[in-house]
Amino acid sequence: MKVGLITQFGGETSRPDYVARMSRGIEERGFHSVWVPDHILVPKVIKSSYPYEEDGSFPVEPTTQGLEPFTLLSFMAAHTTKLRLGTGVIVLPQRNAALTAKQVADVDVLSGGRLDFGVGVGWMADEFAALGIPFDRRGARADDYLRMMQTVWQTHESSYDGEFVNLPSAYQYPKPTQKPHPPLYFGGESVAALRRVVRFGHWFGVDVMPEQVPAKMAILKEHCDREERDFKDVKVALSPYANPTDRDTLRRYEDAGIDQVIMAAWAFDQSELEAAFDDLAERLIVAV
Repeated sequence: MKVGLITQFGGETSRPDYVARMSRGIEERGFHSVWVPDHILVPKVIKSSYPYEEDGSFPVEPTTQGLEPFTLLSFMAAHTTKLRLGTGVIVLPQRNAALTAKQVADVDVLSGGRLDFGVGVGWMADEFAALGIPFDRRGARADDYLRMMQTVWQTHESSYDGEFVNLPSAYQYPKPTQKPHPPLYFGGESVAALRRVVRFGHWFGVDVMPEQVPAKMAILKEHCDREERDFKDVKVALSPYANPTDRDTLRRYEDAGIDQVIMAAWAFDQSELEAAFDDLAERLIVAV
């Protein structure tokens, strides 16, 4: 079973010497991948309910906001050789589609084809409002953006005419190293999110335990049959998030057909974050 990390480098853990050392350290500890979250800004007042906490509160103190994902992953790429680098996840509908396509391609090139592009539609309406972007129909906006981005990644001279984005004939280079583009992973656990997975790529689920997997996989298979896509082509990366996890839990994920388990490690003190990496590696990764 492949084990990845979802973590954040913010506050004192965002210092370049520490990020460089921990990038090497994550790879050396045997983790398959690292995934980093995305928030352009954190509004002072957040009325939206965070989906992964029982009380709905957002558990990030503003001064520890993490480094911007593409910038961070580009830096991490320079200090690693085989670690997969994932966005976990980019809130696509609040970003510019052409710029994001460029960032994805460039990080994939600089990493030698190691980027996994994790995408979500967002939950924090307050952040959308602060950025001046409509929260309504953000799923449809994300779909339109993705179609435009796929066009740019795969064509020499690109043009696109959609509902939310229009691109006159233009060129964008370099193209991604991975063909036809980096793997697309979609965050979310709703039926709509799983439908988007089947249409565009693979699934990145958070706070999903092994006993919940069969029902979700059944929904995925239904959508695959409807869209005439081979269910076996859908890769699944799941995070137990804050739930207790041991090697038996990993075995149950593997038995359920999961490709990768993503463990959460949150700390904003340098020694505490490194200790969290050590603990996860010792408990879950079998040395080869």
